[in-house]
Amino acid sequence: MDDAPRRASGVQSLDRAFALLEIMADAGGEASLSQLADSSGLPLPTIHRIIRTLVGNGYVRQLPSRRYALGPRLIGLGDKASRMLGTWARPHLAQLVEELGETANLAMLDGDKVIYVAQVPSPHAMRMFTEVGRRVLPHSAGVGKALLAQLTDDEALATITRTGMPAATDRTITGPEDFVAELGRIRDRGFAIDDGEQEIGVRCVAVPVEGAPSGMAVSVSGPEARVSWDFVDHAAPIVQQCAESLATDLNNQS
Repeated sequence: MDDAPRRASGVQSLDRAFALLEIMADAGGEASLSQLADSSGLPLPTIHRIIRTLVGNGYVRQLPSRRYALGPRLIGLGDKASRMLGTWARPHLAQLVEELGETANLAMLDGDKVIYVAQVPSPHAMRMFTEVGRRVLPHSAGVGKALLAQLTDDEALATITRTGMPAATDRTITGPEDFVAELGRIRDRGFAIDDGEQEIGVRCVAVPVEGAPSGMAVSVSGPEARVSWDFVDHAAPIVQQCAESLATDLNNQS
């Protein structure tokens, strides 16, 4: 009879621990006790108790400033989770390549940057190749723009203010007002386009994976000679369908 209350208390502690970790992540990876209390609504003694446990297990570390930051043990978990995500996504990306003939990618926001977590290459000899694990600034990449379009304008502007908007090519959008207008166009049509903004001669169609457990985007990319504007019109609904199928699959796995 006494086991049920203990189990309930244990589950509640887990919920609270995960909530504190997510608050730190949303705050850029670190937070003060007062921030954790304000965001979680938990009393400080409860936060102290949970944080001590997380610090003791390496999932949180205390900084010299006495703020708390995400700890090194999360890196290994994240790496393994990323590999599993790639495993689940690969059949969906392979289907995209089979239908469209161009390289397919899956990417996620990692802090303020975009990280590529899975790829299936095009069968063409001349094809696009982005190393899995590569991080890029979001304002110049199709997947980055698709991901930022899922945020509010203020949240997206805060991100690009922190990262800056350097020009990767002469087509890169480098003005905040122009970028906000681009985000509006992406939301209206349901997909983003990288028209040589990240790499000269490369065009990309990217779609957010809406409803997935965490923010991610799917894309197909290739040389402009093959990825024409007619190709973009043809590919966009196919990539959107892939994103919907992947979201369903990931939610079922969860």
